[in-house]
Amino acid sequence: MIKKRFSWGFLCSLLLIFSNACFGAQKLQSVQGDDSLFKVVKIADGLQHPWGMVFLPDGDILVTERPGRLRIIKNGILHPTPIAGLPKITARGQGGLLDIALHPDYKTNKLIYFSYVAGHRNDIGTEVARARFDGQRLYDLQVIFRLAPKTSTTRHFGGRLVFDNNHFLYITLGDRGDRPRAQDLNDHAGAVVRLHDDGTVPADNPFINQGKHQFQIYSFGHRNPQGMVLNPQTNAVWIHEHGPQGGDEINIIHKGQNYGWPVITYGVNYFTGTAVGEGTHKTGMIQPLYYWVPSIAPSGMTFYSGDKFPDWNGDLFIGSLKFQLLVHLQLQDGKVVREERFFTGKLGRIRDVRTGPDGYLYLLTDAGNGSLIRLEPRKSR
Repeated sequence: MIKKRFSWGFLCSLLLIFSNACFGAQKLQSVQGDDSLFKVVKIADGLQHPWGMVFLPDGDILVTERPGRLRIIKNGILHPTPIAGLPKITARGQGGLLDIALHPDYKTNKLIYFSYVAGHRNDIGTEVARARFDGQRLYDLQVIFRLAPKTSTTRHFGGRLVFDNNHFLYITLGDRGDRPRAQDLNDHAGAVVRLHDDGTVPADNPFINQGKHQFQIYSFGHRNPQGMVLNPQTNAVWIHEHGPQGGDEINIIHKGQNYGWPVITYGVNYFTGTAVGEGTHKTGMIQPLYYWVPSIAPSGMTFYSGDKFPDWNGDLFIGSLKFQLLVHLQLQDGKVVREERFFTGKLGRIRDVRTGPDGYLYLLTDAGNGSLIRLEPRKSR
């Protein structure tokens, strides 16, 4: 039930909805970047469809493999034995072991969070668990989130994890290939979820105690978000998500807002090229900050915040599965002003992109013999 009273927060929400409904999203002509700016260093290969990575304080790197293994790279060498202690994981279709994140207080509590697909037969879906890591194995494992309802489809699991500066955990969830689910607030699919670090629901989540709504939902109307990052300058959560045929999007997440899928999109139906939903705009539905037509199939995203590429500080870097390239989006006042593409078809399908604590850019390539790659500056810009 909507309360019949106005507040400054409600007015701000109306202004946000109005502004996003009335003005179109950005789309720029991309330019091919100069690959010779980078020195490409292969840190490790032999990874089976790596999906996510995280840097430990001691310099080690943890990498997830979609078939259900967690690997550790020490001193640039991939340890042959996977980390023990993971829950049972269902690796079917696009599902398996997905993203990984450290608790903001990892140095003291040793908590690691990971997303994965679990279940059996016609009952699978995204889950998130946390466990402590002693350097060799996981222990004290707790499942803190389970998508509901689970179904039999083997695609669109989402799965990215991000903590904000208030220690809230955000989880992206795909529509599971069933479009109407993204508009159903009784269903986790097609949403961004926000939780406390122990999995409990924050009291200020937008749909708390509203009928049968899933209280964990923070925003909805998403298709399949496989990139998420915290903007270090504004502390806002940014995501990107796969469109259908065209219409991949970048969105800034706002509390309680509807991002439109499948009612509005800049993409079209596969094979037929016919329109999806009602067009590209609708009152009350948020326009993307930026979109791609044709689709690049984005995965992984980082705001660059190091000192090795100073000209790019604060810019976005995004992996592309479809075109096997790295996208650089130059930002100015929160808007995209230039799109630059590197390594088209040269490195493979780029699944994840991170800024390392050493200031270099790190990439994971999605293949049966996938690699962890470090990009270093070859010459000054």
